[in-house]
Amino acid sequence: MSRLHLESHRASRAGWLRAAVLGANDGIISTASLVLGMASAASGRNAVLLAGVAGWIAGAMSMAAGEYVSVSSQSDTEHADLARERRELTEDPESEAKELAQIYVARGLTKELARQVAEQLMAHDALSAHARDELGISELTAARPVQAALTSAATFSVGAAAPLLLVLAAPESWLVPVVATGSMLCLALLGVAGARTGGAKAAKPALRVVLWGALAMALTAGIGLLIGKAV
Repeated sequence: MSRLHLESHRASRAGWLRAAVLGANDGIISTASLVLGMASAASGRNAVLLAGVAGWIAGAMSMAAGEYVSVSSQSDTEHADLARERRELTEDPESEAKELAQIYVARGLTKELARQVAEQLMAHDALSAHARDELGISELTAARPVQAALTSAATFSVGAAAPLLLVLAAPESWLVPVVATGSMLCLALLGVAGARTGGAKAAKPALRVVLWGALAMALTAGIGLLIGKAV
């Protein structure tokens, strides 16, 4: 007796996973870079910590606003396309059926089968069929501005907490190497976690995140060092 083959796909996680990884990555890198820049400029622990907290709050709010605005723009475009498609289906359903059939022909179906598939799908839910196969809009990929904003702000805060805790824990004379090393370790763990959550191999994402983070922190620390000497 045959058993139902159940598959577990990760595509449904794409929207919030992208926002989560972006938020946490930015939280670690921007806060660590700010902390290292201040510390390299010979600022004391209190000044470094104050700058880090300010960067954390500003960054979290910026991430939330940026995600909401950008994903809302995507959502507006999707709704406009759907409204246009709904109108075209009302005004000229025959042409829309032919258009859908041509899409299936391009994917490898015969003209006769493509026409049958198009007619049956349109009879069931014409707008959903065109949204999915003509516009590339589905429930899995639909824009969710509030989800993206909240996810990015929350994960930014979690990411920013790591370098701030390192500032509190490290001896003041060792602040720069401890924050830099600890932040890169956090970035590596983030790369692994993001890859595993998305079902991908972990080595390449972890290396990618660490390299870009190290570059950002090194540049900011170098600028802070130069400014500290000049001032």
